[in-house]
Amino acid sequence: MPRMFGTDGVRGLANDLLTPSLAVQLGQAAARVLTGGPPSSASRTGRPRAIVGRDTRASGEFLDHAISAGLASSGVDVTRVGILPTPAIAHLTATQDIDLGVVISASHNPFQDNGIKFFARGGYKLEDAVEDEIESLIGRVDDLPTGAGVGRVIKGETVADQTYINHLVDSVGTDLSGLRIVVDASNGAASAVGPAALRAAGAEVIVINASPDGLNINADCGSTHPGRLQNYVTAVDADMGVAYDGDADRCLAVDADGALVDGDQIMGLLAVGMKEDGTLGSDTLVVTVMSNLGLILAMKEHGIRTVQTGVGDRYVLEKMLQGGYTLGGEQSGHVIDTLHATTGDGVLTSLRIAARMKRTGKSLAELAGIVTRLPQTLVNVSGVDKASAGTDARVQEAVEAAEEQLGQTGRVLLRPSGTEPLVRVMVEAATQEQADEVAGRLADVVRESLAL
Repeated sequence: MPRMFGTDGVRGLANDLLTPSLAVQLGQAAARVLTGGPPSSASRTGRPRAIVGRDTRASGEFLDHAISAGLASSGVDVTRVGILPTPAIAHLTATQDIDLGVVISASHNPFQDNGIKFFARGGYKLEDAVEDEIESLIGRVDDLPTGAGVGRVIKGETVADQTYINHLVDSVGTDLSGLRIVVDASNGAASAVGPAALRAAGAEVIVINASPDGLNINADCGSTHPGRLQNYVTAVDADMGVAYDGDADRCLAVDADGALVDGDQIMGLLAVGMKEDGTLGSDTLVVTVMSNLGLILAMKEHGIRTVQTGVGDRYVLEKMLQGGYTLGGEQSGHVIDTLHATTGDGVLTSLRIAARMKRTGKSLAELAGIVTRLPQTLVNVSGVDKASAGTDARVQEAVEAAEEQLGQTGRVLLRPSGTEPLVRVMVEAATQEQADEVAGRLADVVRESLAL
């Protein structure tokens, strides 16, 4: 049976794989694992505390109630904070004496999907072993409390929103007056707090895609579809634009000319700035195997070491904590700054980019220009058996042949997605034409050999 937890919690089609009954059971299992065992039914004080937030998906409304019910039935007091970014829940869990945080979101996935992910006390995502322990208890939790031992459920949206905004502005500590910034909120969790934080820091903010209706999250907008933002930035003569995903734990940027600035370039410009001010731990940047080779070369030129991990921002964070590093992330826009956050934070990233522009007086294009990206092609192959991607003989032969063809001028990465039912084929090469040709050929082999 496949593992229920993926690279970022439990995710799937809402009301199909991810049902209210499963959410209740996940709440009960997580309460048992993350709060230290069953509470006494006679207990009136000292109950564990949880915080539950969600993005703007319609299914998040019933899943919010369901997991809150599971937690409260296990003797946990629950504060439902409504629509807030994933990093806001992490921050509140870390700073408000909370035993566990819950986020109901499928991040960049389409609206019909949803997910449930947990933060342990301290605001950190769970290790695989802890997730496995929770999974093993699903549907098996008994001896639930009764009477005064059951948890209580309250709402606390407004206070949580302002607490998070204040944290963001204080973290950056730079007056952004004079900067005009366009925000594409992806009709998601940062539709309100993202623009509010940038305005509180002094920027002039123009907002698009911030009218969520429960069905339009990530729909042709946000970090996965930045085209409209690119056009809008140039149309209103903005200094920059930023695009969040549905739960706002990632951010991509757009310079004044409408050019996209990806996560690799963002990490590069922030790393150089942190090295200059002495806050880049061990002068090291942590990235995943998906980061462009151009970033690695640029960092080397600036005296910055890079450490690579597997794909997934939690694996980046694990390596950062192990080595005492302070900056890391993914090409997709997950950027982790451990000086101010315990997970990727898109709104914080956008504030930090703007602050770097303001402090240096340089344009975003100039700052991002330190990274010259090698031509790269990424093909997502769906409708295949992703579990066999690393073992199928024909696929492996095709990968080896491609690597031999590219030699030292490029590389191949083929891996199953941890959050979606597909295989990702990524190729970097000396020219875009070659990258496209090799990636297309490999994708055809994957599609034929691993067809379901």
